[in-house]
Amino acid sequence: MTYLDDRMPAAPDVQPALAGGATDLVEAVIAALRTVHDPEIPVNIYDLGLIYRITPDHQGSVEIDMTLTAPGCPVAGEIMNWVQKAVSDVAGVASVKVNLVFDPPWDKSKMSEDAQLELGLL
Repeated sequence: MTYLDDRMPAAPDVQPALAGGATDLVEAVIAALRTVHDPEIPVNIYDLGLIYRITPDHQGSVEIDMTLTAPGCPVAGEIMNWVQKAVSDVAGVASVKVNLVFDPPWDKSKMSEDAQLELGLL
């Protein structure tokens, strides 16, 4: 099952439903992602809207699609490593695959209201 933030439209569900513990795992992954901050913007990557997809499976593998605020970000590889490390430390996660995607392009509308407030955009 693919879990998406309500800021992004849900993609067609192509995986079988997971047991109820999947929701708890996704919530723990989201909490871990909120510990990773964009080095140029003092907001975590989840609330910035950089996480497009979180997909766990029955074996504890988690696949994440994420983007960057700008395609030419000089620390793109580092941010992906920070995501991998943060999610790998979550109980129940056996492996993590992080995909860097640029479709759809990121813009400030993908940010949570809290992030927009924190940055003075609301």
